[in-house]
Amino acid sequence: MKKEDLRIVFMGTPEFAKKSLEELIENKYNVVGVFCQPDRPAGRGMKLTKPPVKVLAEENNIPVYQPEKIKNNNEVITILNDLNPNLIIVVAYGKILPASILNLPKYGCINVHGSLLPKYRGAAPIQWSIINGDTETGITTMYMDEGMDTGDMIYKVELPIENDDNYETLHDKMAILGSVILNKTLVKLVELNGNLPREKQEGEYTIAPMINKDTMKIDFRKNGKQIVDLVRGLSPVPTAWCSLDEDRIYKVYGAEYVTEEELEKLDNVDITNYHDVGQIVYMNDKKNILAIRCKDGYVNLYDIKPKNSKRMLVGEYLRGRKIEYGEIFK
Repeated sequence: MKKEDLRIVFMGTPEFAKKSLEELIENKYNVVGVFCQPDRPAGRGMKLTKPPVKVLAEENNIPVYQPEKIKNNNEVITILNDLNPNLIIVVAYGKILPASILNLPKYGCINVHGSLLPKYRGAAPIQWSIINGDTETGITTMYMDEGMDTGDMIYKVELPIENDDNYETLHDKMAILGSVILNKTLVKLVELNGNLPREKQEGEYTIAPMINKDTMKIDFRKNGKQIVDLVRGLSPVPTAWCSLDEDRIYKVYGAEYVTEEELEKLDNVDITNYHDVGQIVYMNDKKNILAIRCKDGYVNLYDIKPKNSKRMLVGEYLRGRKIEYGEIFK
């Protein structure tokens, strides 16, 4: 079997998927069509915006299809039959494929998933790996079945999560790793005439559900590391948040855990009067400190975006102070 024998349909939508499509194009695989989510409003002006995968596909004269739904859609099946792929590659497409599509290509449907399966099956594996305080994640290529990320695995490659990683930095590393492992998978597919090794997923599994507003809210009843990991896992998007009241709502892009001893060294500050979790115990505009009591110490929210304002270091916000010592975050 030769590389040229593959007729690939690529299904993916965001930046994470774009890197894998780039890899296919650079390695001259025959991508006969691309499926991605429809254009959506984005940005302050809510202008209709093309997904990153669509932009790349159009730049390379690859036909693009953007069905609103893919299940029970005869038009999609007609398009796929016309394209006649013998392999479908799925990377962060955002839709679940029905059996009618999964069973269509001769060499199956291969998915690039952003976790070490069976851990973090689902929509947001990168975010949850940081939120949960993991020190390692990785990429799994797998054959797709009708379950949610339950198919047989092909390759699994580990990637450390560094202490200074947030969602953005880890996402970018994993997008690159995913594209490399996808290429490795396809090289092996060609070498073995379509008969890739398969490994069943065994043992306990975990789910990485979509991030919602409740997940994003900072709960100061938790310990400092949990709060910092939440901020890291959601920065810069969709962003953790907290509020003092309905007018003082803050997105938080950067936070750090500090102990009582560290606070006292900063400024000889007396924090003994502030006992409640969520309570503001110390502010310093020159040192970019807004320290808030949590379960086991204090959290400094140093990079924020106040409601109806720009993103800024907290010191800039404190210079026009609209908050007071002792106030409590809800």
